[in-house]
Amino acid sequence: MMDSEDEVQAPAPISIELDSLDVSYDAQAPVKGQGRMDAAWGSSQGDEVNTAQVAPSKDTTGFIFEQVYQPWNGTLNPRWMRNWAILRHHVAGIFRKGHRPWSIPTRLFLVVVFIASLADVGLTLLSALIGSADLHSVWGVNRDNLYGHVLGFFPRNVLYFPIVAALLVGGVISEDRLHGTSALYFSRPINRFDYVMMKYLSVAIIQAMIVLLTLFLYYFAEIVSMGRGWAWIIDTFPLFLAAFAGGTLLIITYTSIGLGLSSVSKGKFFPGIGLIAIVLGSKTLAIIVSQLFDREILYLLSPYDCLAHVGQALIGTEPTYDQYSWTWSLASLVAMNALSLYVLSSRVSSMEVTRE
Repeated sequence: MMDSEDEVQAPAPISIELDSLDVSYDAQAPVKGQGRMDAAWGSSQGDEVNTAQVAPSKDTTGFIFEQVYQPWNGTLNPRWMRNWAILRHHVAGIFRKGHRPWSIPTRLFLVVVFIASLADVGLTLLSALIGSADLHSVWGVNRDNLYGHVLGFFPRNVLYFPIVAALLVGGVISEDRLHGTSALYFSRPINRFDYVMMKYLSVAIIQAMIVLLTLFLYYFAEIVSMGRGWAWIIDTFPLFLAAFAGGTLLIITYTSIGLGLSSVSKGKFFPGIGLIAIVLGSKTLAIIVSQLFDREILYLLSPYDCLAHVGQALIGTEPTYDQYSWTWSLASLVAMNALSLYVLSSRVSSMEVTRE
C-alpha cells in the first residue's frame, strides 16, 4: 500500500472558455477568399491556468463567403447582336474608350501608317494642282502604281502592313488565354466559330482601313483631280478591282498567320514578332538563296513573294518570278492560310471556360 501522500492525483479538468475568444466579422472588409484558423495550445508549464491559450495574431478577421450560381431565365439577345458586341469591342476600341484598350503607341502607329499610305494621293493632287505631267506620270493611277499601293515591298510591305498586322494580332486571342477572358465568352451562348470569326473580322477590318480604304481614296482622287470621264473609269476599273483583290488576299494571309500564332501564345510579344519574322525572314532567306544558287523555289515559302506573284498576275504587271507559274504561288498561299486556320481552330476548340 502506498501512503496517501504518494498517491498519484488526477489532473484537474481543463475548461475552454469560448467567450474569451474575440471572433468578429467585418462586413466592409474585402473578400479575399482567404481565412485564418488560430489553434489552442498548451504546454507543460502554465496549464494551471485551466483555460485555452490562443496564438497571438495581428490579423484576427476571418472571411466567409458563398458562391451560388443562378440560372439565367431572361431573354437572350439574338446571335447577330452577340457577334456585333464582340466586333464592336475590338474595332471601336481604336477610336474611343469603353471598348478594347488598344495601347497609345498602337493607335499612333496606325494613324502614322494611314497618313503615310496616302502619300501617292497627295502627290496626285499636287501634280493636278501644278499641272505637271511628269509628276503625274510617276504618281498617277496606272497599272504599276495600283500594284505598288497594296503589294509594293518598300515601304508598304516592309515598314507598314506587316507591322500593323503584328500590332493587331499580338493579344487578340493570347490575352484571352492569359487572363481567362474566354470564360466571359464561352459561359454565354457564344460558340467558338462565332468567337473566331468576330476576332478575325475585327483584325481584318482595321487592316482594310489602311490597305483598301487608302486604295479607294487614291483611285477616287485621280478621278476628281484630273476630271476623268466614264471612258477612263471603264478602262481602269478592272485594274482597280484586281488591286483590291490583291489587297484583300494580303489582309487574309496576314490575319490568318497572325491569329494562328496568337492562339498558341499567352502573350502579345511572340505573335507580333513571329509574324514579322515569317514575312520578312522568309523573304530575306529566299533572296539569299536566289542570289547564291539561282533558285527561286524558296519564294514559295515566303508569304510576301507568293502575294506579289499572284498580284502581278491579277493586275498584269511585269512579272519578277519567271522560274515557276503564279498558280504555284496561289497554291502555296492556300496552304499557308489553311494551316494557320487549322492551328487557330484547334487551339480555340481547346480553350476552357476557365483561366488556363
